Amino acid sequence: MRALAVVPLLLGAACTSQESDDPDAAAPASPTASATVGTPGATAATPEPTAVTPDPTGEAPESAEEPAEVPLPPVVNPVSLPALMQEEFTGSRLRTMSVLGEAETYTRSQVIYRSGGVRVSGVLLRPKGRGPFPAVVLNHGHIEPSIYVTGQGLAREQERLVTEGYVVLHTDYRGHAASDPAAEDTVAVATRLGYIRDSINAVKSLEREPYVDRERIAMLGRSMGGGVTLGALVAQPGLVDAAIVYASVSSDHIDNMRRWQEPEQPGATRRLYREAGAGESFEEFYAGLSPRTYVDRITEPVLMFHGTSDDSCPVAWSRTTHRALRDAGVDSRLVVYPGEEHAFVPRWEDSIRATLRFLDQHLA
Repeated sequence: MRALAVVPLLLGAACTSQESDDPDAAAPASPTASATVGTPGATAATPEPTAVTPDPTGEAPESAEEPAEVPLPPVVNPVSLPALMQEEFTGSRLRTMSVLGEAETYTRSQVIYRSGGVRVSGVLLRPKGRGPFPAVVLNHGHIEPSIYVTGQGLAREQERLVTEGYVVLHTDYRGHAASDPAAEDTVAVATRLGYIRDSINAVKSLEREPYVDRERIAMLGRSMGGGVTLGALVAQPGLVDAAIVYASVSSDHIDNMRRWQEPEQPGATRRLYREAGAGESFEEFYAGLSPRTYVDRITEPVLMFHGTSDDSCPVAWSRTTHRALRDAGVDSRLVVYPGEEHAFVPRWEDSIRATLRFLDQHLA
């Protein structure tokens, strides 16, 4: 498997180094070329989104090779991505709690798996048949845990992917739905490191199932789940074969802290730094939580989507993330949709078609 990455926790983005008119078209020859952007709602033949190299349907650059193993960075703080890189992840067999529904071509069930010492619930959508099938782990965005219900947040993606023949595991994360409570202290909860553990163990759990092709697994996250996805891929290079990120949080954790936690939870934010940042500079502590710091560890191809009218996660975040990925030699592509908002409604169909082509290429 390969790895990807970059974005910490909440609702971030990416950047562009090459741009083309259509997310389905091949990337332009010049790495600095840009295209005129069309208006939302135009036909498929009309230029619309701004895309970044490489195209999800194109060939990987000839120079793209499996990178040499990168030494683990030192663990300066136990609450950090480097500490997560040192952990061993095994997952568990998926245990069915209840069958939620039967369709003509697939079954939808509530399942439980283990993430270290925590039981995590989720929704499993399994195509009918013996398989083995390719699989996708879904990481949802922020939804208040007290009102969250199992499988909430990525319903469109769940149904579309399973009908295309993918096993889908939508993780609820710890502290959500039927999962065990999030027992971590303030620091671990605020940094979302527990959620990253749960997404990694979701992949490891799928690998144990005989109906899953363990050599063809991808990860998709949106908003906060984009940060979770990219954090997982930085922590465990080679975890999956491809990754897709929608309207993600920033790959610099301090952006997310300033955007949400400082204004909304000032007391908890001060306590977080006091408890976890002792002996370190402000910048050093947050660098250890930022996937952008470790993009040289990423090996999977990454496809990112963002809208210019996103008022939760600025599109500039994605542009910056994408640039960092490309500078590190990661096979990264960003598609920017003019006028699209955080929820991705008008252009979702276009984006999911591009996603499916991307998966067809990299999970072939």
